[in-house]
Amino acid sequence: MDGNLMPGGPPGASDTAGARLGAEPHSAGTPRTVGVIWGLLVLNTLGSAGAQTIIPLPRSLIQLVTMGSLVGAFALALVLNLRLRIQAGAYLFLLTLLLVPSVISSAHLESGFGALFRCTRLALFVGTLWLLSRWWDGGPTFVRHHIRMYFAVLTSVAAGLVVSPGAAMPDLYGGRLVGALWPLTPPQIGQYAAVIIGLAVLLVLGHRTDRASAAVVIVPSLVLLALTHTRTATLGLVIGLALAIGSLVLTSAAARRFFTWTVLCATVAAVGFNSALQAWFLRGQSQENFSSLTGREKVWDALLAAPRTTSEQLFGVGLGDKSFGGLPIDNSWLAVYNEQGLTGIALVAAIIIVLAGVALLRPPSLSRACAIFLISYCAIASYTEAGLGDASPYLLHLAVAASLLAAPAVPTPPSTPAVPRRHLPRWAKDRR
Repeated sequence: MDGNLMPGGPPGASDTAGARLGAEPHSAGTPRTVGVIWGLLVLNTLGSAGAQTIIPLPRSLIQLVTMGSLVGAFALALVLNLRLRIQAGAYLFLLTLLLVPSVISSAHLESGFGALFRCTRLALFVGTLWLLSRWWDGGPTFVRHHIRMYFAVLTSVAAGLVVSPGAAMPDLYGGRLVGALWPLTPPQIGQYAAVIIGLAVLLVLGHRTDRASAAVVIVPSLVLLALTHTRTATLGLVIGLALAIGSLVLTSAAARRFFTWTVLCATVAAVGFNSALQAWFLRGQSQENFSSLTGREKVWDALLAAPRTTSEQLFGVGLGDKSFGGLPIDNSWLAVYNEQGLTGIALVAAIIIVLAGVALLRPPSLSRACAIFLISYCAIASYTEAGLGDASPYLLHLAVAASLLAAPAVPTPPSTPAVPRRHLPRWAKDRR
């Protein structure tokens, strides 16, 4: 895993083994095609709704590309893992169980035929992760894939900002950064930037990449995060990194130095730039609008007050577009309750609790710190963002965490063939 974090950079040792499609990987690495499959999964979860792009893209075309990428990812994973070697784990098992309430509720067609389509998408998404679980060995290989793919997405955002600053920071979004080449919203961009910043910082502290390569990822990502004015992503980054680095302070001198300097710099910034930071967080909103989470609470109250049958309470109304009454829900738990019911909430909560419990029980390590960061980030973001109950970047973040917490496969020693009795020495024949 040592080496460049950038897409197209010099590959590490883990990227070179089994480069050809279908080639058997060595024990120390994974095929290059795994990175391609991960990139297709990332493309699938980008979504089709967002800001107006410089070149108008029909939503049907975007959906064709995103769904086609998922089918391609599943097909490549199946070709790469024809023997269906998988590594069972609690995360994938619970994610598979989440399909049950999704299918039960969607079969009633309360949300239309689109619900069954989303169930099929979720099934392909989970199936691809099962096929990729063969290469989940507790190492940070998938962390590198994650950083590369989302940095490529952020590169397209930066390119759109350079080509057309007006389209990239429209008045419709209050001057916040959006995707001008691909329809991405400010929360999406902020999420991608925050996640790869945190992972890159942890790789530097774990001496798994050099500072120059990490700076190429961290610095522009910080700029894009600041331009999105995304509070959830910023808080998730800060709190997630604090928890992750805190898990390393007893065993890593670099983590202790980074933690100390970060606290000092944060204190100075809080004192010297208090008014600027407050203005950035408020984004020109009133205190009332800020305290009501930009109007989200009104949607949440209406959703909870809506009458539901027993079946809808248990299994939801079917997979939809994470909205209620035409307005976005913007809360993973309420979105899951609406679409997959109390059963879905129990399964999603079990996913977070199990992953967090496994991470806490592991000894301090870089893999454990990266997993803690991803789990805590998803838990924090779940309060104001939806996505934990359907194919989304959040499930990919948790999949990376699961790969980091997976136990490496132990190779089975070849069996020794039996020696014919006639070739045994006399003393051995007597004992037999």
